[in-house]
Amino acid sequence: MEKLKVYLFRHGQTFYNKKGIFTGFKDSKLTPQGKKQAKIIANKLKNKKFQVAIQTRLSRSKDTLKPVLKFHPECKKILTDNRMIERNYGIYSGMSHDVFIKKYGEKRYKEVHRGWNVKIPKGENFNQVRKRVKPFVKWLKNYMKKNKVSVAISAHGNSIRLFRHIVEKMSIPETQKKFIPYDKVFTYDIDEL
Repeated sequence: MEKLKVYLFRHGQTFYNKKGIFTGFKDSKLTPQGKKQAKIIANKLKNKKFQVAIQTRLSRSKDTLKPVLKFHPECKKILTDNRMIERNYGIYSGMSHDVFIKKYGEKRYKEVHRGWNVKIPKGENFNQVRKRVKPFVKWLKNYMKKNKVSVAISAHGNSIRLFRHIVEKMSIPETQKKFIPYDKVFTYDIDEL
């Protein structure tokens, strides 16, 4: 039997991404470029097989998954799991990076944008995102083994960054530096989880 696989990818570019706005849990739609990126992901996964897809409640996750699923009649189940949702930027959600820098300075921007333990009022830092992604990874491995399924996951930049930190055993500084492209698929064998 072929090894069970995870196909993990980021949603396409949104209008907030394009404008440099802290998106968090706000529901920003895909740009025309973001829709093209979703089709690139769909083509990259066209010849792969998976029986379950996971999305978050945000439309950018769902709208990136839709073109992917067109090639996958074998995928009979779509789950919504918000443990892989974007990082919550709290009071900064909806604020542009430029406005943030003018108001709080470049140093604070760097701390908030890539901060591991930096407090964000009503929001999450990387360590807090890690605390919800880690049990998701454990659950995912058990779910795949029990059901003998491969899985596609339409997620978000920061949840993917922390997923990679856990699964690829990345250092904290390496994790903080990683950019997650909009058109790349990260593939893992079940044994790597």
